[in-house]
Amino acid sequence: MTAQSDSTWLTQEAYDRLKDEHEWLTTTRRQEITKEIQEAREDGDLKENAGYHAAREEQGRIEARITEIEYTLKHSVVTEAPEADGTVVLGTVVTAKIGPREQKFLFASTELESQTDLRVFSPDSPLGQAIDGLKVGDKASYEAPNGSSIEVEVQNVETFRG
Repeated sequence: MTAQSDSTWLTQEAYDRLKDEHEWLTTTRRQEITKEIQEAREDGDLKENAGYHAAREEQGRIEARITEIEYTLKHSVVTEAPEADGTVVLGTVVTAKIGPREQKFLFASTELESQTDLRVFSPDSPLGQAIDGLKVGDKASYEAPNGSSIEVEVQNVETFRG
């Protein structure tokens, strides 16, 4: 399964964790922040009320995370990691020479970072876009944030064992 910008590969564990986080945010945490905002409002002048402004900012972060989780869950593909066949696909562990350094990482959604000690590169990252679908021995390049071109060579592709 090569990366598609509208789908996210997740393990069942990651999917369940996101569902639980969504449930907590949309029920318990939303109620808590609404109460905090109301209490801060009662403290008087909203223009100079730091507690009120902090609570409103937190409410914005909560709502943004809820939206992000909903999108991820709606567009996720929940399966076991694919068996590696030498091609970089979502859910594989990649060893690559990136510039002068060799790195080993998981090619997957950043939602899987909590399931591994490996660094995770998403298919939406510049590196992820460059290596998606490459085979062992293939080379590509991508543009770094500073505008320089970075060469990458796929050296190994393994099955992710979580």
